[in-house]
Amino acid sequence: MSWKDGVGGLPGIVTARGYRREWLRTDVTAGLVLTALLIPAGMGYAEAAGLPAYAGLYATIVPLLAYAVVGPSRILVLGPDSSLAPLIAAAVLPLAAVDDPDSALALAGVLAVLVGLILLVGGFLRLGFVTELLSKPIRLGYLNAIALIVVVGQLPKLLGLSVDASGLLAEIGEIGRAVIHGGIDPIAATVGVGALAIIVAFRLWLPVVPGVLVAVACAIAVAAAAGLTDDIGMVGALPEGLPLPSIGGVDWSDVGHLLGPAVGIALIAFADSGVLSRTFASRHGEDVDGSTEMKAIGVANVAGGLFGGFPISASGSRTPVAEQSGAHTQLAGVVGALAVLLFVLLAPGLTAYLPDAALAAVVIVAATALIDVRGMVRLWRMSGVEFALAIAAFLGVALAGVLQGILVAIGLSFVAVVARAWQPYRTELVPTPDRPGFHDIERHPGGHRIPGLVLIRFDAPLFFANGQIFDEYVRSVVAKASSPVEWVIVAAEPITGLDTTAVDELVDLDNYLEGKGIRLAFAEMKGPIKDKLIRFGVGDRFDGTHFFPTVEAAVDAFHHRTDRAAEH
Repeated sequence: MSWKDGVGGLPGIVTARGYRREWLRTDVTAGLVLTALLIPAGMGYAEAAGLPAYAGLYATIVPLLAYAVVGPSRILVLGPDSSLAPLIAAAVLPLAAVDDPDSALALAGVLAVLVGLILLVGGFLRLGFVTELLSKPIRLGYLNAIALIVVVGQLPKLLGLSVDASGLLAEIGEIGRAVIHGGIDPIAATVGVGALAIIVAFRLWLPVVPGVLVAVACAIAVAAAAGLTDDIGMVGALPEGLPLPSIGGVDWSDVGHLLGPAVGIALIAFADSGVLSRTFASRHGEDVDGSTEMKAIGVANVAGGLFGGFPISASGSRTPVAEQSGAHTQLAGVVGALAVLLFVLLAPGLTAYLPDAALAAVVIVAATALIDVRGMVRLWRMSGVEFALAIAAFLGVALAGVLQGILVAIGLSFVAVVARAWQPYRTELVPTPDRPGFHDIERHPGGHRIPGLVLIRFDAPLFFANGQIFDEYVRSVVAKASSPVEWVIVAAEPITGLDTTAVDELVDLDNYLEGKGIRLAFAEMKGPIKDKLIRFGVGDRFDGTHFFPTVEAAVDAFHHRTDRAAEH
């Protein structure tokens, strides 16, 4: 299934050609079940992104249809997502005209197109590996911070509060003051908390029934029966007709401002989608190419952005629903998209009775699914450094902003990598009486040093930051030796890299040891590292007599040398 094979090689076309009749019933059923989540979730995430609720439906319909044709995963469900909502709001709202939803929607559409183009280019350049920049600690901290940001952002709607603050801490303070001074709207709070209770109750005691749909239906029924449309905030009726292109009126200067956020959103969108795609594909014994997935997510974003949507990614909550409902192919997503489209065409006025508070409850419950306290605790037990990275990502995203926080956390990850290579584990190796080979003297204190020989292991690439540390460590071990040293052997298998600064340090070390009558040798050094020594112009100094295929061979050579010296 490759785009290189033309239209006939597109994943959706290939699936259609091999489609089995027995899959039809479960695919259609899964699509209809999925619809119960697609409508409220899409509208809720649109509002969380500061956009009109109906934009979430457009951002659901078009991307699902596009992905069904080009997407390599058979059951991945795309659409608006809670992890992207704060990023979209942060990028779009500062540029949008005040109280002009059309302006914000046009900017969000351009943002989606930019995200899609970035992903398309990345897919064709096979840059799927860039998501490895988002390590597990960063993702844990990021997702927990996103959950907090989304929940805090939805609390005013849930409780009917009037809050005018920017920034997480300012919002929390403003919400607290409003609650203390009686700013809660009792009607909105009753509807919102009631919807929240219904969703949670169904998840706990009747998970087979979509509690989100029940809560939304109940809220609409109560609002219509009690005539609440003038008393509390309502989502409002949907625009009539099909979604149409809506990216006009955006200046090129706005496009320039959106480009940076688009890169960050593209990275997050593909990271989420790539992980989900691989996970669900492996469950079904399938294989998904990361670059093809990147291109597919890109096409879906471009299509959604052109037709009234905003940036989307794979959904970690709706994809499992499709799988559990028996979805076999992309047809489930198509059925869901068409069902949402019918809702838009046939019942656009229904959402006029949907309270904002109920929709806020939907978003809050969905956002709490991102919270992973157990993962943070497990990370703390496993690695203090990685736990610190997760906390840094959490605080950076929560306090400095989503994109800024992610960039800070990625930067800290690079610092941690450099720090580990800068101060790597190094040790002296010795033979032990109870096992063959040579072993870490720190872990095997019963081992004994070979008189006249120092055997060193340095567990990192040699580069500008640690070359001098390596030099100083060898010199210190030689100085502390209990007998005169004749040879220093470096067990070089862990040395996977070498730069010019480190080569200069090796030359200095060799000169120092040579001045003391000590021979420097290397065991198990990798071929590419030897090639670098030659390319850097020190191949004559470190000729073939300095290298041995194994540590044992190097030690044997040392013994033979001392034996010959004794004979003379």
